[in-house]
Amino acid sequence: MNEPRIHAMVMVALVVFIVAAAIPFVPGAEVGFALLFFFGAQAAPLVFLGMVGAMFLSYSVAKIVPIRSLISLSNWLRLGKITEFLRRQQAAEPQNEPKAIMQNLDNRLARFAVKNRYLVLIILLNTPGNSILGGGGGLAFFAGLSNAYRFWPFLLSVVIAVAPVPLAFKILDLAG
Repeated sequence: MNEPRIHAMVMVALVVFIVAAAIPFVPGAEVGFALLFFFGAQAAPLVFLGMVGAMFLSYSVAKIVPIRSLISLSNWLRLGKITEFLRRQQAAEPQNEPKAIMQNLDNRLARFAVKNRYLVLIILLNTPGNSILGGGGGLAFFAGLSNAYRFWPFLLSVVIAVAPVPLAFKILDLAG
């Protein structure tokens, strides 16, 4: 194969990886690990950009999808608690989302989690088993939907959460 064709294949694969990893409950991190193990440190920058891109895409989609549509979908799926949460989110004032969320919480630990939501996001993105919560795509979608996460701090949190594994592959490769 010639170089332009290989470059095009890599770009198409990166776009497919970003779109797939952005979908809640799709194991994007596992696909990223597989790419790192298969291609080694050469894939580290692409895996990093792909995962950050996927979280950005999921967050952005949540920001533009009308909450009415999500309420209808969750109601149709008979997800009562999610439907009720979405209705409360719809009624909340956009500038006061963290305060609105905290008003519905009784637990001190939950209040602490909301106050330190960016740190909690970083931890959750790196917690094995986060697929129960929708994986990285689901967590990013919820972050965008909740309006509790501002864009730049969210993006910085995702970069911090995603960086360790690709960076470790690059460092180990440089160390020989």
